Amino acid sequence: METRAVTRFVRLSPRKVKLVVDQIRGKGVEEALNTLKFVPKRAAVLVAKTLRSAVANAEGTQSVDVDRLYVKRVVVDEGGMWKRFMPRAMGRATRVRKRLSHITVIVDERR
Repeated sequence: METRAVTRFVRLSPRKVKLVVDQIRGKGVEEALNTLKFVPKRAAVLVAKTLRSAVANAEGTQSVDVDRLYVKRVVVDEGGMWKRFMPRAMGRATRVRKRLSHITVIVDERR
């Protein structure tokens, strides 16, 4: 039975988070956490936190063997934007879009 954890409105662009997420898809939970520990990106900390939350959800709601859990699906969706303006030359202004992400991690027990 699969279990999920969702982190919403993360202040990182989805494009940057997807680079990290692609490295753990389909791996075992222990291997995925070890991989994330050595990824030099800010998104790795948030993805690892979400993964640990999914494992805790699996332990708490179902009787599963944690050693047999693996990352079944990881999805990063766009979560809206903060819109700001930056002053430019000659009295103009340009729009700055600060993008947000939703990270969903689904773990399941290997059969």
